[in-house]
Amino acid sequence: MNLPTWIARRYFFSKKKRSFISWLSVLSMLGVGVGTMALVVVLSVFNGMEELNRQIFKTFEADMTVSPRQGKRFLASPDLVKRLRQTPGVSLLTAVAQDNALARYADGQTVVRLKGVENNYLQRQQLDSAMIDGKRMLEKDGVNYAVVAAGVQSDLNISVLDILAPLEILYPQSDQSFNALNPDAFNSAYMTVSGVFFIESRYDNFVLAPITVARDLFGYAENEVTSLEIQLTPGTNENAAKQALQDVVGDTLLVQSRDDLNTDLYRTIRIEKLLVALTLGFIILVASINIFFSLSMLVVEKKEDIKIMFALGATSGLIRRIFLTEGAIIALSGAFAGLVLGIGICLAQQQYGFIRMGTVSSVIDAYPVRLDTSDVLLTAVLVTVLTMLTSWFPAQRAARIGAM
Repeated sequence: MNLPTWIARRYFFSKKKRSFISWLSVLSMLGVGVGTMALVVVLSVFNGMEELNRQIFKTFEADMTVSPRQGKRFLASPDLVKRLRQTPGVSLLTAVAQDNALARYADGQTVVRLKGVENNYLQRQQLDSAMIDGKRMLEKDGVNYAVVAAGVQSDLNISVLDILAPLEILYPQSDQSFNALNPDAFNSAYMTVSGVFFIESRYDNFVLAPITVARDLFGYAENEVTSLEIQLTPGTNENAAKQALQDVVGDTLLVQSRDDLNTDLYRTIRIEKLLVALTLGFIILVASINIFFSLSMLVVEKKEDIKIMFALGATSGLIRRIFLTEGAIIALSGAFAGLVLGIGICLAQQQYGFIRMGTVSSVIDAYPVRLDTSDVLLTAVLVTVLTMLTSWFPAQRAARIGAM
């Protein structure tokens, strides 16, 4: 152990007396520790929220979506569909016709998002964990069925056991002037509700139906769709697959990944994460300022000791290193304790989920956290830089005492 470290440890760990300065140093260490712990936990919570949203989107949305750059529908020719299905990494392709419509059931009615899909949509098995009543079925023995979201079921008081009460879907005809009192102004279709799913509120107005029903309602031609949803083979590189699909569809169509479709939400989460990190960074800075005051007072208290060390041949650099080491002991002790506590809390939440969401969720019950190594390293670097900067000025002042 070198001399500056030995002297600094004696100043901090001395048991002969506990002065106000000593307790201020302990308080500074606790402040740095609490701020560090909070920063690690909060950043992990935002990571967990981002991961939770990805899980939610994965329950309903496809890996890749092909949609028109302009307008809301396009002609998916058999040749285009064939070439897309032959693209490396493509596992399943589903044609989709989707638009807003009016749903009626018994005496109730509500606006829904009708999503017409091919029957192979059920092979994706995305809704398996989200079904809360009935079963996933769109067509059987020539009868069309609908799978509705829990919000639609609640608005219309739908019972999947009542097979005699059909769900009526209405959509305005494009060649008719809109008139709510004119029964001929709407196309209509009747379906039996086979099941109910629940994911989260943003999907609570969806109704899944056979694509033939949706095309008839919307007035689409046989191969017209609003999008083509593509599931990739597990392990496929998404960026490479996205580029390959974009090369196939050309410039008139756009290929978007699941993250591309929800980029605004992810951007919002990351901005909130940055703002909270800056706020907690200021809290750590305040704790670091306490280190500045405790070291400044320690310099005043040890003024005579500093002069004696100079008389014995100590240099300004040695005195500076003593007080920088003292600041490092205070800061790094707090930072290490905070990192250990923060990581421990996050790992315990991941393993045991002792903090619950407090709401019913089909995706996750416990509050989501995801520990990211880069966040831990960033926190450690931030705390080290802030505390070393605040320790420098008292150390520099101590180094000038001998020259007076």
